[in-house]
Amino acid sequence: MAAIESAGARRRGVEFAPAMSLDPTDVSPILAPLNDAQRAAVTAPLGATLVLAGAGSGKTRVLIHRIAWLIQAEGATPHGILAVTFTNKAAAEMRGRVEALLGSSGGALWLGTFHGLAHRLLRLHWREAGLPQSFQILDSEDQLRLVRKTIRALEFDEARFVPREVQYFINQHKDEGRRPQHLQAGGDPTERSLIRLYTEYEQLCARSGAVDFAELLLRAFELWRDNASLLQHYRNRFRHVLVDEFQDTNAIQYAWVRLLVGATGCPFVVGDDDQSIYRWRGARVENLQKFRSDFPQAQLYKLEQNYRSSAAILAAANALIANNSARLGKKLWTSGALGTPVQLYCAYNERDEADFVIGRIQQWLGEGGRRSECAILYRSNAQSRVFEEALIQARLPYRVYGGLRFFERSEIKDALAYLRLIANHDDDASFDRIVNLPVRGIGARTLEALRETARAQGQSLWHAAGAVQAEPSNARGSAALHQFLALIERLGGEIGGLPLHEQVDHVISQSGLIEHHRKNKAVRGEARVENLEELVSAARGYEPESSELPPLQSFLAHAVLESGETQGSEWEDCVQMMTLHSAKGLEFPVVFLAGMEDGLFPHQRSSNELASLEEERRLCYVGITRAMRQLYLSYAEQRRLHGVDSYNTASRFIQEIPPALLEELRPRIQLARPAATEGTMHHGPRHGRIAETDSGAGGVRLGTRVRHGKFGEGIVLNVEGQGPHARVHVNFEQLGAKWLMLSLARLELM
Repeated sequence: MAAIESAGARRRGVEFAPAMSLDPTDVSPILAPLNDAQRAAVTAPLGATLVLAGAGSGKTRVLIHRIAWLIQAEGATPHGILAVTFTNKAAAEMRGRVEALLGSSGGALWLGTFHGLAHRLLRLHWREAGLPQSFQILDSEDQLRLVRKTIRALEFDEARFVPREVQYFINQHKDEGRRPQHLQAGGDPTERSLIRLYTEYEQLCARSGAVDFAELLLRAFELWRDNASLLQHYRNRFRHVLVDEFQDTNAIQYAWVRLLVGATGCPFVVGDDDQSIYRWRGARVENLQKFRSDFPQAQLYKLEQNYRSSAAILAAANALIANNSARLGKKLWTSGALGTPVQLYCAYNERDEADFVIGRIQQWLGEGGRRSECAILYRSNAQSRVFEEALIQARLPYRVYGGLRFFERSEIKDALAYLRLIANHDDDASFDRIVNLPVRGIGARTLEALRETARAQGQSLWHAAGAVQAEPSNARGSAALHQFLALIERLGGEIGGLPLHEQVDHVISQSGLIEHHRKNKAVRGEARVENLEELVSAARGYEPESSELPPLQSFLAHAVLESGETQGSEWEDCVQMMTLHSAKGLEFPVVFLAGMEDGLFPHQRSSNELASLEEERRLCYVGITRAMRQLYLSYAEQRRLHGVDSYNTASRFIQEIPPALLEELRPRIQLARPAATEGTMHHGPRHGRIAETDSGAGGVRLGTRVRHGKFGEGIVLNVEGQGPHARVHVNFEQLGAKWLMLSLARLELM
C-alpha cells in the first residue's frame, strides 16, 4: 500500500513528508511538501474553516497535514481531535499517513466514518441512548429481512408494499432525522400504511435489540441532543472537528457535526461543490452554503492547482462546470503541459462506438501503455454489455469496477431463469430462483413441502408441484403455485414462433419483473429496469454461431458462457469499466466517456429539473477530471439501448465545451460493392481508405455518406434486402432518418 501511495504522490509532482523531526518546534516536515494554497489552508487560524478543494488538488493531504499541524504547532492532543470521512478505506489511509507524518501512533484520534464513529459513541453510552449493551447492527440485507417480517406481521401485500421500497422509505426519513411520529400522511392511505410499517419496524428493532445503519446516525444525534451534560463533555473534548467530502453529507450528518461543534468548536471542513453527485441518496450540496451561513466568520480557502490532468482537460472541465449556478466558484489550473485536445468521436451506432474505443486502447497498448491505465466510463451500467462483448472479442481482459458483468447481475439471471424454465421445465435451479419472484404468496412451508416431495419421488420440482397443489393443508400456497405453473405454460405458448428478441421482451414484461423493479423508487430499481430492457437489445443483436440449437436455447447457452468468463481481479492488468458514480476518487491516464447523448447523459429524467440537470453536469465534470493525459468523448447517431432504437443528438455537455478545446475525429469511410449484389447485411462500419466502386449500382454500406437530390446529405444507418428489393436507412442532416429503395433513390456517394 505504501508503495502505491508513493507512486500516486510522485505522479502529482509531490513527495510524502518524512517522519516528524525530533525537534517538537520544527514544523518544516509538515509544510515542506505543500504548495502555497495548501500551506495556507493547513496553517489557517483556529476557527471555522472551509476548504474548497478541486479535483486532484490534494485535499486528503491537506486534512492529514492539518491534523499534524494542530498537534505540532497548535498544541492540540490527539485525544481532542475528531476527523470524519466517508469510507473505511479512506479512514485507514488517513490514519496511516498521519502516523507516518507524526512518527507516532494516532490511536487516540477519533478518526473514522460517520457510521463508525456513531457506533463507537453508542457503545460507550448505550444506556443513555436507550439501547441494550449487546445491541446488534443490521447490514442492508439483514434490515431487508426485518422489513419483510414487518410487512408480513401486519399482513400487508408484498406485491403492493415491496420490501426494498419500504426499506428505502424508512432509511430516507431517518437520514432526514424524522421518526414515524414526525410524519403526516394527510389523506393518502398508502402513506398512512408506510408510516404504520415504519412504526412497527421500529418496535421490532427495539424488541430484538437491533440497529440499522441509518439508525446509528440518528440515534447518535439524538444522544447528544437529549443529553446536555454529555454533549458538553464532548464539546469540551473535541474542539477540533475535521470533515472530509463535506459536499456528500446528508441532513442528519450535518446536524450531528453542527451539534457537536456548537459555538466554541473549530470545524475544518473540506469539500467540492462541483463533485457533489449523490443527491439521489440524500447528499446535500447546499450544506457547503449552509456551513457558511451557520458560521459567517468562516475562513474560505480554495485549492485550485490540479496535479492530475493536463491543461487542456482542465480547461474543458472548467468550461463545462461554469454553466452551473450557485457555485462557490473556483477554477482548476496546472503547471503541467497543455496536452492533447479532448478527442470527440461521433459513432454510427453503439457497436461502432465500442469498436472505436477498443481500437484506441489497442493503440495505447502498442505504444507501451498498460491495460489498467485505460478506463471506460458510462452513465448507465446497461451500457457495459456492448463494451464487454467487444473486449471479449478483442481478447482484452477487463474488470467491471464496483459491479458485476452484465450477465452476472441478479435481475438478468432472474429473467434468464424464466426463459430457461420455459425451455426446460425440469430446470430445478431456475424453478427455485423464480417460483416466488415477483412475490406471489408461495411461502416457505409450501416450498419446503415441494422440495421434500421432489426428493422423495425422485422428480423435478416442476413435476412435484402437481402433487403439492393437490394437498388441501395449504390452499393459499397451492393456488399460488398453480398460478405460477400456468404462467410458465402460457408464456411458453405465447412466444412460440416469435423472433428471439420478441420472446425475451414478452417474457420479461409478462412475468412481472419490470413492474416488480419499477416499484422500487430508489436508483437501483431504475437501473435494474434498464438492464432488463438492455437484455432485449442483447437478444436482438445476437447471432448464433451455428443452427444446431433453436435461437432461444442458443442465446441461453451464450449467456452462461459470457457470465462464466471470470473478470480480472483488482490487481490484474486489465481494462477498467465503471459507471461515472463509481469513478469518483479514481484517476487514469486514458479515459473514455461513452454515450454522450441527450437523454442518456444527461439522463432523460433529469432534463426538466434544474437541480437534477446540474447534478448530471457535476457527474460529467467528475468524469472529465478522472483523465490524466488523454480524454475521449463519444456519442452515437443511432443507439439500440434498453431494447429500443433511438436517433440521438450530441449531449448538451459537449456543446458547453468550447470548440477550440475539442478535436473532432471523423471515421474514415470504406465503400463496398453494391448492397444489391453483395448478399449480406453489414452490422457495423468497416474503417479504411475510400475505394473505387461501380457508381451505377449504388455501392453503399453502413456509414457511407451520401447525397439525395431532394433530401440532401446524410449517413447510411442500415442496409436491408438483396437485388431490386434492397433498401437503405439514411439519416439526413436536415430531414432526419428515412428508408429508401436503393434502386429508385439515385443516391450519390460522397
